[in-house]
Amino acid sequence: MDLCYDTLNGSCGRYGRHSDVYVPMFITMMLTTFITVVGNLLVIISIGHFKQLHTPTNQLILSLAVCDFLLGLCIMPLSAVRSMQGCWYFGDIVCKIHTCCDITLSTASIFHLVCVSTERYFSVCRPLTYRTFIRFSTVLFMIAFSWLVPAIFAATMIFGELNIKGSRGFYDAHVKCVGGCPVFFGRGSAVVSSMVSFYVPALIITGIYSSIYAVALNQARSISRLFNQLRRDYPLGDVQHKTHKATITIAIVVGVFLICWTPFFLFNIMNPFIGYIIPPMLIDALVWFGYANSTLNPFIYAFLYSWFRKAVRIIVTGKIFQHNSSREQLYT
Repeated sequence: MDLCYDTLNGSCGRYGRHSDVYVPMFITMMLTTFITVVGNLLVIISIGHFKQLHTPTNQLILSLAVCDFLLGLCIMPLSAVRSMQGCWYFGDIVCKIHTCCDITLSTASIFHLVCVSTERYFSVCRPLTYRTFIRFSTVLFMIAFSWLVPAIFAATMIFGELNIKGSRGFYDAHVKCVGGCPVFFGRGSAVVSSMVSFYVPALIITGIYSSIYAVALNQARSISRLFNQLRRDYPLGDVQHKTHKATITIAIVVGVFLICWTPFFLFNIMNPFIGYIIPPMLIDALVWFGYANSTLNPFIYAFLYSWFRKAVRIIVTGKIFQHNSSREQLYT
């Protein structure tokens, strides 16, 4: 068995992968990291540069993009090294910092999705009170909450070693080794971390978007009935098309989030209760599957909108450097 450190006792084992597996893994991880960084950077530049995009709604998307950008820039490269070889060559302190930042940014990204869904709820379901509740001060509070709570939670969990509380003996005997940086949770910490980082936010997001869809569907039916009363030969294609598009959009938003993160958090909460029999390589793969949500977020929350696509065209063609480009009208 290959070791991370051949000359040290208690060294972790190194993954022995054939080139047929190693090369596709390397390409996939690097491509995921690159798309995450570039995609979210384009969103950051777009909202930061164009004055027309300086709205409360877009500030949430901007903060989400910053979170996902940092995840791609600072977390994914080191996670790729660990996932490729099963070894950690950067020391215990950097391991704790990396794990803490990983949990912080992943959880903060999910919290931002909750805030975005809340904003959408007021926009669709409470349009008359939207401006009363969704102001810059409210958005700033949402952003602060989405960053501070995950940061405090992750720091307390990792640096306070609450993640291994109750399972210290198993961790020291079977997990801890020289050159390793496992993301380990005991039974209690696995339940708490999974509930805080995923299950509660997922229930909120699913509930909110279900309400949004129900209200949008009722609005479409009301419009249909109104036009039927006014003119019975009115073509309902436009209303049906908008309803269908709203259904697809909501399905993408909720579906991608659940598909990306459910496998990891399902196994994360199960693993301590089944004797940690899930292979570390599978856990690594599920972590990267969760990372993919940050890769896809720019496309879901930004690039589906025509004004963001126009902003990206201006950026990539270099027109952003022209005089007064920040005042470009991206939509009317």
